[in-house]
Amino acid sequence: MAADVLVLGAGPAGLAIASELVPLGLKVVGLAADDPASPWQNTYGIWADELDQLNLSHLLEYRWSNCVSYFGAEPVSLGRDYGLFDREKLQGHWLGRSAGMSWRRGLAAELSHDERGSQVTTRDGDVLTARLVIDTTGHDPVFVRRPVLGPVAAQAAYGIVGTFSADPVPPGQFVLMDYRSDHLSEQERLAPPTFLYAMDLGGGRFFVEETSLALAPPVPIEVLEDRLRRRLAHRGVAVVHVQHEERCLFPMNLPLPDLRQRVMGFGGAASLVHPASGYLVGSLLRRAPGLAAAIATALAGGDRSGAQVAEAAWAALWTPELVRKHGIYQFGLEKLMRFSEQELRQFFSTFFALPEAQWFGFLTNTLSLSELVAAMVRLFALAPADVRWGLMQPKGREVSLLWRAVRG
Repeated sequence: MAADVLVLGAGPAGLAIASELVPLGLKVVGLAADDPASPWQNTYGIWADELDQLNLSHLLEYRWSNCVSYFGAEPVSLGRDYGLFDREKLQGHWLGRSAGMSWRRGLAAELSHDERGSQVTTRDGDVLTARLVIDTTGHDPVFVRRPVLGPVAAQAAYGIVGTFSADPVPPGQFVLMDYRSDHLSEQERLAPPTFLYAMDLGGGRFFVEETSLALAPPVPIEVLEDRLRRRLAHRGVAVVHVQHEERCLFPMNLPLPDLRQRVMGFGGAASLVHPASGYLVGSLLRRAPGLAAAIATALAGGDRSGAQVAEAAWAALWTPELVRKHGIYQFGLEKLMRFSEQELRQFFSTFFALPEAQWFGFLTNTLSLSELVAAMVRLFALAPADVRWGLMQPKGREVSLLWRAVRG
């Protein structure tokens, strides 16, 4: 075999898993359309404690302690630090750890398997072989298969990095969610709600982004841009200079892939995006080491077939407990997508009134299954009657999603 592992894609997921495989002594080859060192455009946020626990806080470009949300007129202090990655440092961290691998330029076109491994043929006709292929090409992957279980909801956002005629948020502040909608008409408030995600970047620069939590079909980017500019204008803020525009659209409630398939997935291709919060990078950092170790162990058994190596990899990435938690998160998102603006305000006000360990663990997917259930039970008990009724009332796929979560 030409390689132990062939990684398809050079985004965060591809570099994250490659950076854990190479130090284990495996021969890793990457295939990507662009240079793996090409600059990334999107911003990546994370709760700073996640990096502190991994001794990786030096990868942050910005860190805020004054973190708030608005579910009413007054700000709710979150009491946790939040950060934005320095994209160049994060990319360099992973590239440095994977420096022993080789990269090929091209796009994968065909995949075949034999007893020992897999073969990928590129659009240019090049053939690459490996004991295991890992597809990290995003939520619409090249080879990873997943079942179709209904409409896929997407989080959509339109953002601006730039300078403004007045501060969009107070100096030194980070705003996770601002659901205030006094800039909208009464009729517009009946439409799917959106919120402001914003932060002071220092030096007179700010990042402001209008976001839809999730919806199927998604809120159009044009609507989000219009709402953002109207929100700013309502507060007497005008855009002076646009340094960067960000348009984000990614699925939130993708079903899990077929865990029996021969090609492995990681990142969005493996449905690792948090179904309730949209976070991904923290999960990549936490779960890549365990997956890499399981792959190395499986490959060390020279008598294992390619199918057995893939089976061991999938089992390490999606344990029965993680599968059940994923189902619970999907159930929760299905509920939230059907909430009105007022119900969402009440829900999140109750959610962030939970003990920090519970809401933080929920958003980062670091609670055990029993802890996750306990947090949800506590939230239900504390929530206003309208929210409790909304959580109980079946309006869509909630029953089937909950049943799949229980079944695992």
